[in-house]
Amino acid sequence: QVQLVESGGGLVQPGGSLRLSCAASGSIFRSNAMGWYRQAPGNQRELVAGIRSRGSTNYADSVKGRFTISRDNAKNTVYLQMNSLKPEDTAVYYCNTIPPYGNGGYWGQGTSVTVSP
Repeated sequence: QVQLVESGGGLVQPGGSLRLSCAASGSIFRSNAMGWYRQAPGNQRELVAGIRSRGSTNYADSVKGRFTISRDNAKNTVYLQMNSLKPEDTAVYYCNTIPPYGNGGYWGQGTSVTVSP
């Protein structure tokens, strides 16, 4: 059974920090690159950070230097540390494999991040 469970979102002021977590079922986590995606109202879902099974990472230019993705392979969990948050980071954040599992047919409920004074 495929499971993706995101948590850690919330309301934060500009300049603040949040740490997102995503627990994934082992069947999709193991050996796969994992990513954090986000979708803002009216926008398409976009990949903001990715991490391969051995730990190499990549980031969208919009979050580079502010966000850090990491993974705990023993816990089938991927994290996103978000610092220096900006209002434009406001979105629902999702985790998934890269590319998305099942051709994009499997997504968790996401976790909402709102950056506002």
